[in-house]
Amino acid sequence: MASVPASQLPLFYRSLVPLSTQFHPNYGLAVQDGIGFTASTHAIPVTVDEFAVAQRTFPIVFGVGENSAPLVLLSLVDGLNLYVDADGKWEDGAYLPAFVRRYPFMLAKLGPDATDLSLCFDDTAGIVTPDAEDKLFDGDQPTATTQRILDFCGQFEQAVARTRGFMEELDKLDLIIDGEVTIQQPGAEPAVFRGFRMIDEKRLQNLRGDQARKMIQNGMMGLIYAHLFSLSQITHLFERQRTAVAMDRAATAAGLVV
Repeated sequence: MASVPASQLPLFYRSLVPLSTQFHPNYGLAVQDGIGFTASTHAIPVTVDEFAVAQRTFPIVFGVGENSAPLVLLSLVDGLNLYVDADGKWEDGAYLPAFVRRYPFMLAKLGPDATDLSLCFDDTAGIVTPDAEDKLFDGDQPTATTQRILDFCGQFEQAVARTRGFMEELDKLDLIIDGEVTIQQPGAEPAVFRGFRMIDEKRLQNLRGDQARKMIQNGMMGLIYAHLFSLSQITHLFERQRTAVAMDRAATAAGLVV
């Protein structure tokens, strides 16, 4: 059975094997008891389709390095997710990114020469099992559950393609710069955060009129301002983080945490 090399696996995935009637004829989808697998993740990829909703809760920034992608920040330090609790429950009312909702499935090419995408899953997640009642196949045909998963993963891949196009246009227009945010704390040194990229408002304002009109017409300008408006959430995130750290220290001092 072919599988995707571990070195090429995306965030959260520890293994990836193709779902098939040959190897998984009686497998089903178990009920997830939480999404604790996100607990040590401070940033999760999002697509442009999610900007309008995600910006209400999270800062949307862009990753550093090649093939930069949009990310929502869940905290301002590595290894901390402020939106999932100790039981693996996501905070009520906070947007849950499609990247998380897709897990443990995804569409993937099974080799460098492959042209088609296959529905795969992380077989270490314990979510797709032969004991689950919500079956994925009825004989040699996919069930409604499998079709729903295929549809969601297909829509996600289409959104990823639109996101790549958006990022390519931003690069062509040279609108993205290295980001830096300074948060002034009363009676303390300012907190400075780097390690992300953002759109430069000055460069945006200096675009030619025809370029700006095109971006308004194709929807890019709305996405850009969703990103820019979302950056105000960084201060809120910092305050959440400071409160969480203070509560954790207090619990440790009281002997409630070991």
